[in-house]
Amino acid sequence: MSSKIVIIGTGFAGVWSALSAKRLINLTSKDADIEVLVISPEPSLVIRPRLYEANASTMVHSLAPLFENTGIKFIQGAVNTITAETRTVTVQSASGLESSISYDRLILAAGSSVVRPRSIIGIEQHAFDIDSLQSATKLEDHLQNLISLPATPARDTVVVCGAGFTGIELATELPKRLARIPDYRVVLVENAEQVGPELGPGPRPVITQALKDLGIEIKLGSAVAAVDADGVTLASGEQIDSKTAIWTAGVRATPLTQQIDGPRDGLCRLKVDQHLRVPSAGEVFATGDAAAALADTKGHYALMSCQHALQLGRVSGHNAAADLLGEPLIEYAQAAYNCCLDLGSYGAVISGGWERNIKLTGDSAKRVKCFINQKLIYPPGDTQEALAAANPIGPDSDQLFEQMLQVVG
Repeated sequence: MSSKIVIIGTGFAGVWSALSAKRLINLTSKDADIEVLVISPEPSLVIRPRLYEANASTMVHSLAPLFENTGIKFIQGAVNTITAETRTVTVQSASGLESSISYDRLILAAGSSVVRPRSIIGIEQHAFDIDSLQSATKLEDHLQNLISLPATPARDTVVVCGAGFTGIELATELPKRLARIPDYRVVLVENAEQVGPELGPGPRPVITQALKDLGIEIKLGSAVAAVDADGVTLASGEQIDSKTAIWTAGVRATPLTQQIDGPRDGLCRLKVDQHLRVPSAGEVFATGDAAAALADTKGHYALMSCQHALQLGRVSGHNAAADLLGEPLIEYAQAAYNCCLDLGSYGAVISGGWERNIKLTGDSAKRVKCFINQKLIYPPGDTQEALAAANPIGPDSDQLFEQMLQVVG
């Protein structure tokens, strides 16, 4: 009887886990012995890092041809329960039918989702987000419909709640997306005293200048207290008239991490060893946004980012297959880190290392960002190219950055 690797999720980590596992299985000529099975609501990769852009409905990439050509099996449905003791998961189909699937190794790659604090009145009913394809498309429809409404301060004002990575990219893109509204106003609200608190001081002057040049208002040290159909109320009591409040602050790992025994971090990510195995559940690997994984020897943990998810996926898939094949496991490490932040028509800023020292700004950085968004993060269409790219041993972030500079000039 063949063994089975079950992968939950078709985000970046899930896709590359499947390809990496399949690569090692093929290299060892054990294709008949180990099955790779992916479970997800849709056989598609949502290009989540691009959901701040216009045309959100197009930010999805079909995985069906790639899975079929590589021999990766797929089941459409949502995983409701994980029972590590019996090595089974319960899957619910779109029609509501439930089935139980057994596994020999499980890779949890079900990602993360935005957190809407219950303390903020009206946030569930009235705030938009760009956390999923559905929610980003809903926001896009709303933005396009604004021009048909009577001109009022509330119609013309968009409030972005949260000046972190996502909030900054969205806010700087909005002037282009609101171009049909003559007197639009974009307000960026942040509870912290600094823009991009997690991005460090290095790129902050560039970010601040971009926001200023694009005419985006910034309200720092301003917590959101309530959201309704006509505005945002800050903790200070200030009211901002707006029919468009967008929540971008804070994410948490998939709730499925709660079903596996073991310590978790403040983002609900499962703490894993250097092989990305959950120590308390030896047959379970966690990856991508579901994993709290040390990225280097200096105490830095992988971020909830596409850049880290790609490599986490390659390592988790390889190791799940290697564990069954009796092959050596590879330790996850991602010491090199480059942060590329889009700043709309102003350009972009790229910072290097965990210290976030500026490496590139303006149009040159924008060309790199466009290459990442439009090319690098998409899986190759060619089967052999995709499997080759799933090698967990490859160029690090600094080497990739140099390669991209050569491509974009």
